[in-house]
Amino acid sequence: MEQEKKKREFPHTYVIIFSLIIVAAILTWIVPGGEFARVAKDVNGISRDVIVPGSFAKVENQGQSWQIFTSIFQGMKRTYDIIFYILMIGGSFWLMNESKALDVAIYSFLNFTKRIERFRFLKIIGVNNLVIALIMICFSFFGAVIGMSEETIAFVIIFVPLAISMGYDSIVGICMCFLGAGLGFASALLNPFTIGIAQGLSGVQLFTGIEYRFVIWIVINAIGIGYVLWYANKIKKDPKRSPVYENDEYWRIKGASEENGNKTKPAISAWAIFSVVTVVFAIFSFLYPITHLAIGNSTISAPILPIAAILWVIVGILALRHSVQLFIVNILFFTILFLIVGVMGYGWYIKEIASLFLVMGICSGVAFGKNANQIARLFIEGAKDIMSAALVVGLASGIVVILEQGKIIDSLLFFSAGAMEGYGKLVSVAIMFVFYNLLNLIIASGSAKAALTIPLMAQFSDLIGISRQTTVTIYQLGGGFTNLITPTSGVMVGVLSIAKIPYNKWFRWFLPLMLILIVVGFILLIPTIYLKLNGF
Repeated sequence: MEQEKKKREFPHTYVIIFSLIIVAAILTWIVPGGEFARVAKDVNGISRDVIVPGSFAKVENQGQSWQIFTSIFQGMKRTYDIIFYILMIGGSFWLMNESKALDVAIYSFLNFTKRIERFRFLKIIGVNNLVIALIMICFSFFGAVIGMSEETIAFVIIFVPLAISMGYDSIVGICMCFLGAGLGFASALLNPFTIGIAQGLSGVQLFTGIEYRFVIWIVINAIGIGYVLWYANKIKKDPKRSPVYENDEYWRIKGASEENGNKTKPAISAWAIFSVVTVVFAIFSFLYPITHLAIGNSTISAPILPIAAILWVIVGILALRHSVQLFIVNILFFTILFLIVGVMGYGWYIKEIASLFLVMGICSGVAFGKNANQIARLFIEGAKDIMSAALVVGLASGIVVILEQGKIIDSLLFFSAGAMEGYGKLVSVAIMFVFYNLLNLIIASGSAKAALTIPLMAQFSDLIGISRQTTVTIYQLGGGFTNLITPTSGVMVGVLSIAKIPYNKWFRWFLPLMLILIVVGFILLIPTIYLKLNGF
């Protein structure tokens, strides 16, 4: 019986990705080599290497063999920032979890939802349904406006325990943040990493066509959130129907109980952290009295830091008078606030965000009364716990490394583009849409796909008589759905590894929703061909 179970065991995520590296290496011996010429081009103030249309030339392909092993090292080197980001998140949240602050916050939140459920309207629609929908809309908004993607990795540790405490599973947990942001990323409104780059490369006025993209955003979110709510209610009725019920045992064991959710009165160390952060807030408020938040092509200027400093003082004192756990939750809240302000106002990326979470972890440890050695040991434990999730990101990047070293990645693009010639508008759009969905299996980065394909596709759209704005929309929708399932996506494999969800189970769960979104996405492209839409 035990032998049969082993036979039915699905391959580990590492095995799947390494197998894909081997497949990519085999392709380097079969697919003819080729390269496009590239030129540096200023796109919205940033220099990017883009292909020169019509410059494709055949070169000798470089068959990869033993390089399948060195590609792992190069993949790690290429994605070192995300790897260290994940390790810092693991260590920092482990420090925070030592205080049971998240447990207290989750139980307080659940008690709050039970109290407001007495209102008839909320009881009809379901408080939990409202919570899931609002969280997903929030993340979708940030995915659509600022291109939130890697940032969602940090929220897995928050929303997976919350979802399980609410009676759901880890899939619902990652849907709240990861899928929510993914829906927004796919149906982008002002995403500078997709829409901004694609429109800049195709010569379309920046962020035009937002009216129809807003319609797309509403439709895609309605379908995605509706699907998640349907699934969540099914699991609520019978948690054992969850495909990850056994995997979630990790979170159930680790989860809070009534005993470990006890509140602790703040010590002098908590007040010391409050004082230090207050001084830092005051200094930065003086240095940066006005923050300019970039939203698409517009900028909103406001005294964000001074207002945040005042809120920190008021809320911090109230939290400290209650418990150290509530104060640490307050630290988490302001960390998230600074993450948003930093990304939108100061151009923060992985390095700054990782450092922010590191500071959050250290402040949480000190506030809870841990000394330097204890903080170091706890951080190492957290990093160790999340190590497998960090390493899988570099492993996945090895697939692209092999294709690039084999000189076939441009060939695959060139042959795919050539297959679109000689068809009518609708069929050509369908082929382009399929092309972008498949391209995600090789290149998960939205900005990389734009730099690699838009110069070619923009000119192709002129030949078949569709607007370049339509091509940008094809790229936007086609590059968003399979991106949530491809093993080459470091964000996706990182999120699944942290949530302890096997890749095959996520694949099977997400596949029906992905197919629905792809079909709806193509239907939403049809009006851009035949109707006179603003910006198209």
